[in-house]
Amino acid sequence: MLNIAYVGFGKSTNRYHIPYVQQRPDKFHIRRVVAPHINKRPDDRAKLEANGTIFSTDIQDIIADDKLDLVVVVTPAPTHFAVAKELLSAGKNVLTDKPVVATVKEVKELIDLATQNNAFFMPFQNRRFDSDFLTLQHVLKTGYVGRPIELELHMDHYRPNDAKQSGGVMDTTWFDHGAHLVDQMVSLFGKPQHVAYDLRVVRDLTATLSDQFEVNLFYKDAFKATIQSSEITTVHYPKWILHGTKGSYIKYNIDQQEYDLKTGIMPGDTGFGIDAPQDYGKVTYYNQNNDRIEKVIPTITGDYGRVYDAVYETLVNQQEKLVSNEQLLTTISILEAGAAAPSPHIVNFDN
Repeated sequence: MLNIAYVGFGKSTNRYHIPYVQQRPDKFHIRRVVAPHINKRPDDRAKLEANGTIFSTDIQDIIADDKLDLVVVVTPAPTHFAVAKELLSAGKNVLTDKPVVATVKEVKELIDLATQNNAFFMPFQNRRFDSDFLTLQHVLKTGYVGRPIELELHMDHYRPNDAKQSGGVMDTTWFDHGAHLVDQMVSLFGKPQHVAYDLRVVRDLTATLSDQFEVNLFYKDAFKATIQSSEITTVHYPKWILHGTKGSYIKYNIDQQEYDLKTGIMPGDTGFGIDAPQDYGKVTYYNQNNDRIEKVIPTITGDYGRVYDAVYETLVNQQEKLVSNEQLLTTISILEAGAAAPSPHIVNFDN
């Protein structure tokens, strides 16, 4: 069993991390939680303390604890680099929430620190286990659509009044949602040859932080992937649109985990994360006899806890990391390049 410590005890820790770890009592024990405000969630704290979790406000308590096997950083994004650096310098294994850092220079420093101290370091890319993403992977592998030509991935909301006036690049929608969407594309297709960026300020034209993006990733064999996110979309696009040489696949709506977690339905509850049949995607393709086939593809159930399963396999059974250092570097380089120049602009990654 691995002993875990959390740095941070806010919404993300209690929604996207702890509920999944608690479904794996044979693999993980939450030994410590360190946060500046540990009394904001008294009921959650009491439940954890009843199972032996120690709460405190000083990260040195984690650094001094030689019984810890993994530290999970779930602090505000701009603090990730400093916190992860301190932990890795102390030889701790670190799983860091996204976006990990703002620059390639920073991520290289953290990777080097982990290597020097023989420590584990990886981003928490839980949306590799979105149900819709797992199903899209299945559609690609089965070859229904033939050779992929165009792929669109959307993450849309209607949040007209949540615009941030100012901040750093890690406060932008591009680094927030983009960190997930870029990672999904990198995990499927690797490093693109070119990337075209369109990052805009849409909700509050006086703000300095972009809150909408459309980014095109160009790959070999005439393939293009488009990732897009808007915070003022009242009628959402399909989540996935895939066109290939033999057919197309369209899937509306996001992973049901997201809806359930926000309403207090947790992993282990009946029906958690199960997609409704009306939300299943549909593939339309031509078979070898040139017959037009329409087929509903049942959604593969997602599970964000599988990130923890992967970490366990790496730390205990020496399996390869779920997110490789190369993939992490590629994702951060794409994110950094998007914010490094005024949009629209194009960056060549084919080197």
